[in-house]
Amino acid sequence: MVGSVGAELEVSPSEMNGKVEMNGKVEPLPEEIFPVIPIVLAENGANEDQKVVREIVLGRNVHTMSHAVTEPEADDEITGEREAWMASVLAKYRRSLIERTKNHLGYPYNLDFDYGALAQLQHFSINNLGDPFIESNYGVHSRQFEVGVLDWFARLWEIENHEYWGYITNCGTEGNLHGILVGREVFPDGVLYASRDSHYSVFKAARMYRMDCEKVDTLISGEIDCADFKAKLLRNKDKPAIINVNIGTTVKGAVDDLDLVIETLKGAGFSEDRFYIHCDGALFGLMMPFVKRAPKVSFKKPIGSVSVSGHKFIGCPMPCGVQITRLEHINALSRNVEYLASRDATIMGSRNGHAPIFLWYTLNRKGYRGFQKEVQKCLRNAHYLKDRLRAEGIGAMLNELSSTVVFERPQDEEFIRQWQLACQGSIAHVVVMPSVSIEKLDDFLNDLIEKRKTWFQVGKVQPSCIAVDIGNENCACAQHR
Repeated sequence: MVGSVGAELEVSPSEMNGKVEMNGKVEPLPEEIFPVIPIVLAENGANEDQKVVREIVLGRNVHTMSHAVTEPEADDEITGEREAWMASVLAKYRRSLIERTKNHLGYPYNLDFDYGALAQLQHFSINNLGDPFIESNYGVHSRQFEVGVLDWFARLWEIENHEYWGYITNCGTEGNLHGILVGREVFPDGVLYASRDSHYSVFKAARMYRMDCEKVDTLISGEIDCADFKAKLLRNKDKPAIINVNIGTTVKGAVDDLDLVIETLKGAGFSEDRFYIHCDGALFGLMMPFVKRAPKVSFKKPIGSVSVSGHKFIGCPMPCGVQITRLEHINALSRNVEYLASRDATIMGSRNGHAPIFLWYTLNRKGYRGFQKEVQKCLRNAHYLKDRLRAEGIGAMLNELSSTVVFERPQDEEFIRQWQLACQGSIAHVVVMPSVSIEKLDDFLNDLIEKRKTWFQVGKVQPSCIAVDIGNENCACAQHR
């Protein structure tokens, strides 16, 4: 079924062509099915008047490069031609992955891992149905690994085993959806507060759960502006508060000051029994415990839940994450499931049983000391990148507790695609992960410096001002240089 305002449409096979049959007539699908997103591009140093708009139509673009599924011929089993063809497609795809991995800088994934020892498990359908702490009738699971991983994170975030509940999620977004759902169940009439720099999944949760949501302003660093936060709290002081605290924002890598958030709540008259804090630590939630002078995320403070991604800093071949909340809260969500002979309080039904094993394997191999070394390497390399950019006259910013280097957006979309940079408005960023070496950064910098000679020819086009995004002191435009 496809939903539209005031009606439900039966989807026919013609939907593949962007149409739907309704009351015997073929009508175009509503715009919200294939929304057109205008992307403003500045090509090769174009000025404001020369900028072009590229339209991205969701749901259609990938069809130009998809691998079609075709029906086998009658004699395929005899000739083996289909197996050979599929093997060639996969071999070509593997080569493309190797090439794309070489130039992977804009997204927070650690691509430096080797799980060859776990290849022996790929022949099993491992499914962690239901509650990780309750045995179900389904026997092909990895709960023993899942609970081991959860206990490790419980120690990291300082909560006793008998006081927490959690599970291995399918990604960081699921962790946010679950944490905010727990907050909503604890305070059904609560208002959700999240900074404007919060991950889009936080606002997705607000839409899914039909929650009142207040977007809070941010400082130039990307941290939550607690002055604006307090003003919005006072505007809704008759309703409980559910707060998303960012342990590393998506674009700028900013870490919200958890202690100041708690102080602001109490200063606005909210006692601990009237607020719920979810900490979105997708990337930096695992890095910050190993950064000197960094504030601590701990359940010894009045927080309700913490989530991290498993495929980011840890490094994992499939998306996954960890979500931990207080056991006292979970009864509001948990339901008996006779079909499983278990209870369930998760978002998903079936859960990837391989992911906990991959996480368990890495945690055992590296441990706290190994992660500490990798965090120090990332921060050191991030400072190297920032300093090199600034030395070349390129505006750049690096938050103190972050490995995300923000700089002026490159002028060439092909360059952005080549290095897989994440962009927002006039800025882009590189997320320095354990798999990002000095050599890779040098390759990127040399390419960027060479391309800028074309983009910014002397006397023609100058770099744009990005002071509003990264501050006057970090901007390298003609006015702030």
